[in-house]
Amino acid sequence: MITKEEILKKLKTILDPELGINIVDLGLIYDVSVNKNNHVKILMTLTTPLCPLSAYFQKSLEDKVKRISGVEKVKIDLTFDPPWNPLKITKEARTQFGL
Repeated sequence: MITKEEILKKLKTILDPELGINIVDLGLIYDVSVNKNNHVKILMTLTTPLCPLSAYFQKSLEDKVKRISGVEKVKIDLTFDPPWNPLKITKEARTQFGL
């Protein structure tokens, strides 16, 4: 069975090209779920609604998750509620970047 942890590990390989922080530690991933049919649903946000990297992130997420053995389908839902803010960055990433 595919786990949320397995998916998050794969998503940690996707870096924000402007900030150099992976999208999980950056706090862009709000939720990950896998149903019994191995359909993966990801709820994510962006640092701003006008982020020019929206299509890049969505394609990268879909490509990475589809590479996990057994994944049948990937659905990405984009939300801005709640809006992203720098406090969503993990403590480890904040320390790494001196924030």
